[in-house]
Order: sequence, then C-alpha cells, then structure tokens
Amino acid sequence: MLAAMPPEPDAVVPGAAVPDRARSDACPGALRLHTADDGALARVRLPGGLLTDRQALALAGAAETLGDGRLEITSRGNVQLRGLASDCGGELAERLRAAGLLPSDTHERVRNIVASPGPGAGPAEGSADVRAWARALDAALCASPWATGLSGKFLFALDDGRGDVAALDADVTLIAGPDGTALLRLGRAATARPVPAGRAVAAALDAAREFLDAQRAAGLRAWHLRELPDLLPPGPVPLAPPAGTRPPLGALPGGGLHVGLRFGVAAAGQWRALVDAAEGELRLTPWRGAVLPGAPAGRLPALAAAGFRTAAGTAWDGASACTGLPGCAKSRSDVRADAARALDGSTARGAGPQPGAALLPVHWSGCERRCGHPAGRRVDVLATGEGYRVAVTGGPQGRDTAVEVTNELMAAAVAAARRTT
Repeated sequence: MLAAMPPEPDAVVPGAAVPDRARSDACPGALRLHTADDGALARVRLPGGLLTDRQALALAGAAETLGDGRLEITSRGNVQLRGLASDCGGELAERLRAAGLLPSDTHERVRNIVASPGPGAGPAEGSADVRAWARALDAALCASPWATGLSGKFLFALDDGRGDVAALDADVTLIAGPDGTALLRLGRAATARPVPAGRAVAAALDAAREFLDAQRAAGLRAWHLRELPDLLPPGPVPLAPPAGTRPPLGALPGGGLHVGLRFGVAAAGQWRALVDAAEGELRLTPWRGAVLPGAPAGRLPALAAAGFRTAAGTAWDGASACTGLPGCAKSRSDVRADAARALDGSTARGAGPQPGAALLPVHWSGCERRCGHPAGRRVDVLATGEGYRVAVTGGPQGRDTAVEVTNELMAAAVAAARRTT
C-alpha cells in the first residue's frame, strides 16, 4: 500500500458556496444525446421507474437495432441506451413516442421522479399509492411551461412511508403518512411541511416552482435545493432519519419478485427474460434492480440463470460503478471489469455480509467526477492510473483517511473498508 492521504470531498455539501451554474446542465435525455467514446448515449426518463411489458420490449428493440444491444438502469430508475449512432435521434424518438415513453419533447429531461417500488403490487398498508402520485406528478410537470426551467438533475422522490427513497436526499420528497396526510421535505432539511395527501402532488410541484422563483428573485442559479439550503422555509415537522431499507432480493413478502442487475446493465436477451418473468408490469428501482409485481417465486431460477441477482448475502450487495473505460474517455481504468473481479473474488472467499452485520455500500469511479455514486456513507474507490484510492466517505463523521493501493491489492482494501463502522 502507498502512503495514506485524505479522500476527495463530495462535490456539494450543505452550506457550501453555490457552484457556478451560469451554463445549463449537460444532462443527457432521449432527445439530447450525449457523445461518449463508445457512441452516443440516450437517457429515457421513467417516472417512478414504471414500465409496461410493451414499453420494456420497445426499449430492448431500440437497444438492439440502434445501440450496442444493452440497457442500463441508472441510479434514478431511468434507462440508458449506449453505442448509438450519432444520426439515430429521429428514429429513437419515434420509437419512444410510439411506446408512450416520450409524452413531451419540451419537458422530457425534467421528468425525474423516483418512487417506492413496494414489496408487492400495492402500496404500504394505509398509505397513499405513490405510483398514482408518480403518474399525476409526471402529467403536471409536462403541463407546466415553467418546469422547463428546472435542471435535468432536479429530482422528486415519492416515498410510501417505508423511508426507502426518502433516503436519496432528493430535491423534493413526499413521504406518505398512515393518516391521510403527507410530509413534504425540501432537499436535505431535517424538518418537513405537512400537506393533505390529496394535495401532495400539487404541493411538490409548487415547491419546485417556489425554488425557481426564489432563486431568480435572489439573482442565483442552482440545480439542486441542497445548494441553497436556506432559500425556502423547510416546515415545522421534525423528521427522523429515513430508514433507507431497500426491498430484499428474491421473493417479496407482499408478493412479486425483486431482482438486481450487475452494475445495472442487461443485454437485450436478459431484458426480454425479465419481461417474460413479469406479470405485465416492471418497476425499475434507483438501486439498479427491477420489482416484478405479482410474479411468482417459481420464476426466480430462470432469472438467476439469465444472470440476474436473485438473493442477497454476497459482496455484490450495495455495489455500483461508473461506466469507466471504454465508454468514457475521462476514466483511467475499466472500473467495471476491475470491480467485478474484486466482487466475484470476495464472494468466492465468503467475504460477503456476515449474519447480523451489513457491508457499507461501495462505488468504483474512473475519475474525480464519481458519476452515479450513492448518497450517504460509502466506500469510495477511485481509479488513479496506477491503481485505486480507497476511502470511507460521505458520512456525518467527516473525512476519513484514504489509502492508495495497486490493482492487485484493491479487492482486499475494499473488503476491509466495507466493514468500517
């Protein structure tokens, strides 16, 4: 191991100076393609992660015909197509419109909505149906001309009361209550505004407009509420830290299945196997998995054979990585290949979660941008060009010491760091 050194801090922390947002964000969309080393990239927004089987098959067809034949679930439950020809934008748009995946050309990049996928086909007992919220919020966003002023990174989260997506620290979070009310959280505020459940969607939309109006009046420009934590009154209701508990892999207690994708990527053939196992509906999650409401447990063996993760208890739990080489020119390494070798090796050695203990999430990055890293405390694995820098970061305890290791020693360093308490 090389000498210890402090890790890189998060790009934006509460109370930090507002970054320079004079330019519009370059977040890709279905109509604004991003040029990468492996071809153009399109990001298709899926509010609430909701897909019909017909829509899912349309995405697989587009990936095969226009791209590299793979689909990638993002950390917001959206889908990316890679390896696209630079001149395929028109055909891709027509395919998406025909499948009902492009309801608004002008608003398609601001349709950023994550929602609790639920352990079964219905919402948590006594709470609001966040899938209905997602559809209503999407329609309201697309019908609001002012909403095009939101950044393509501005995020709404709709939590059914379990505290799963509330832990993502979205810009606007709705948390359903059991008594016909909801709580509206702004950014990373420790308090919330109470709203009637019947007005929850309208309140979320109002908060986004309030954010745009307030920063315009102050002569500021930001992409996220956390960049301006004191801009809006957060509300009087104290909030407990959200549980952040994800639905378990495999058969769900309330019915249906939950499977994971290695780094969120599936070939078109795998994707079709996923659709075959579903009961007409898929819910993509911000944890790069898919919930299949109503699907019986008997379909798990076929999904496992197709390469999906169907059970927890391995080093792959909570692991993610950016694109890396060869898809990103800024990356210093093929981080997904390096990470897969480390995770498979750790799993083979029995270095997964032990009974009664959990591993910290881990994210591999090819450069300092750390694209797609999860929120909160995690193991940060950064390619240096000569190996990796491994650090525990993102938690309330402040910065931790990082170590630089060679590729050969990286797996052991990561396994040790993930057991940090």
